Amino acid sequence: MEFLYEYGLFLAKAVTFVVAVAAIVVVIAGAAVKQQHKKGELDITDLSEQFHETEEDIIHALLSKEELKEKEKKDKKAEKEKAKADKKAAKSDDDTAEHKSHVFVVDFNGSIDAKEVASLREEVSAILSVAKSEDEVFVRLESGGGMVHGYGLASSQLDRIRQQNIPLTVSVDKVAASGGYMMACVANNIISAPFAILGSIGVIAQVPNFNKLLKKHDIEFEQFTAGEFKRTVTMFGENTEKGKEKFIEELEETHVLFKNFVSERRPSLDIAKVATGEHWFGTTALELGLVDSIQTSDDYLQGKSKSHKVVAIKYEVKKGLAEKFSKAASLSAESFLGKLLQRNNVFPG
Repeated sequence: MEFLYEYGLFLAKAVTFVVAVAAIVVVIAGAAVKQQHKKGELDITDLSEQFHETEEDIIHALLSKEELKEKEKKDKKAEKEKAKADKKAAKSDDDTAEHKSHVFVVDFNGSIDAKEVASLREEVSAILSVAKSEDEVFVRLESGGGMVHGYGLASSQLDRIRQQNIPLTVSVDKVAASGGYMMACVANNIISAPFAILGSIGVIAQVPNFNKLLKKHDIEFEQFTAGEFKRTVTMFGENTEKGKEKFIEELEETHVLFKNFVSERRPSLDIAKVATGEHWFGTTALELGLVDSIQTSDDYLQGKSKSHKVVAIKYEVKKGLAEKFSKAASLSAESFLGKLLQRNNVFPG
């Protein structure tokens, strides 16, 4: 009887544990499905306020107590005068009253497939719903390029801003090459850091071929297509000269489209000189006409904050329970493995 009692207790604990684990799995699965349909949110940051707070912190650190008291008196007086002026303007309901224009800041750090365009389209749509012709959109762009269709769509998103007659400035602090420059050239104004990399107006395709290796091991590769050029070159079959010629022809067609796209937006460029696939540093890019001035994004925005309200717009999908759980589990596994390796004095070379 005692054995049966102990066994029953063990069985009850085991069943309870299994049910609890199953419940957790169901909750996570449900959260994952919900996450797939969840929309992202706009994160809006007042950069003007950040610049002002930083400036105030530095001033407070540099001033003596007496100087600080004097400054506080002046600031209070200025705030009262501003409040009176704002109240007077509101009462008069004067449409001609001066209002600060906005600079909307967007960040685009592009990957090879330009998947970031999903967020960019949401950010552009949000900005266009409120922006006026006296405002400005400022894009901090960083990309070495990638897939043609992805960066073509990203460029089209920026072109939506131009079509609404809203000034567009693109800033390149590090790199805007190939598809990155395709996006940059849409802007009314391109600024670049001195050592940023720009250009690379060209097209590249690399395809490894394992046909000889397969033949060496007596492995046959068969591919069936309908249409003479459904597949021009392949990784495993024997590529024909005709197929290679067609593939190169397609690359040339893409290059022509790229050159025409840049020429239309920056007609002063000597396109034959800059569309060789080469890239240049910012200072040389300025001489060639690829950019309009040498300046960092920080300098530009800090200067604009004196006369404009600078606001950063970012669209992001919040992480769901499933993703958070997965990340936590991954970090726990990594931590456990690290401790195990450390305990046994095993480290990567």
